Amino acid sequence: MRSLPALTLLLSSLAPMAFAEVPQVVTDIPAVQSLTAQVMGDLGTPVILLDQGSNAHSYQLRPSQAKALQQADLVVWIGPEMTPWLDRALNGIDGAGGRLGLLAAEPTLRRDFPMTEDDDHDHAEGDDHDHAGDDDHDHAEDDDHDHDSAPHSHSGTDPHAWLDPENAKIWLGLIAADLAALDPEHATSYERNAEAARVRIDALETEIASLLAPVADRPFVVFHQAYGYFTGRFGLNVVGAINLGDATAPGAAHLTELRNDLAQSGAVCAFPEAVHDPKPAALLIEGTSVRLGGALDPAGSLLAYGPDLYAALLRGMAATISDCLSQG
Repeated sequence: MRSLPALTLLLSSLAPMAFAEVPQVVTDIPAVQSLTAQVMGDLGTPVILLDQGSNAHSYQLRPSQAKALQQADLVVWIGPEMTPWLDRALNGIDGAGGRLGLLAAEPTLRRDFPMTEDDDHDHAEGDDHDHAGDDDHDHAEDDDHDHDSAPHSHSGTDPHAWLDPENAKIWLGLIAADLAALDPEHATSYERNAEAARVRIDALETEIASLLAPVADRPFVVFHQAYGYFTGRFGLNVVGAINLGDATAPGAAHLTELRNDLAQSGAVCAFPEAVHDPKPAALLIEGTSVRLGGALDPAGSLLAYGPDLYAALLRGMAATISDCLSQG
């Protein structure tokens, strides 16, 4: 019979193999956290840096979040086009763990912002941007985060690529591969979880396509142009955006032109956006037959974080659009 010290030594030597540590993963925005959580499954929960209801483009890390970032084995994020504050923070960390920038990773499906004719702003008409303007700090000096109001350029690559479910399916595989490389012991679990999530998103895409098909040709207006990936995937007809930049009030000339576009296109609905004032949309359609739809939440900023968020985000957006466009 083994002595107690010898048995203790044997068990302690086996413990690291039997209970290998799962990588510590940090994510930037709700959709990325949701997809990563689906891949990790019961093995662990990825940290999300963005607080609920916050501006994804303009944010300051709290000290506790900066510490989590420094200790991360893997950071999964869209990229600097979406969260420039995280780019600055990562550049300030020595010896950081792995980084998976989803927008730049192949074979992600990317699209550019269509150019506008607005001479006053270097914005592209094609997406909702809450892009950051705070370039001064990587970390908050207290527990509050600053939502800077300076506009960000809407040109070049549109970073809202998670709104195309085909990209979500691609990213599941990329996330699983990076986790498997860090944690070979659980590689099969990550791959199995990613495949199960792809099957769910396939079904979700079919469901949304069926819901939106009857209203696909009905024109509508959005608050920001954050919907190019979604409307492109499902063949929807967006005729304009109220704001060309998330933090800039629309100019009188732009609103006049947009009201003309509403009349000429026969627009059915105008959609405000979550965490933004709905008044501009209401004022735009005042005196017209255009209906005010429910608030869209392309970032999932008001949804409960976790593995179910991604499906809830797309399903909720599709339902809100369908509800308004299908009336009368």
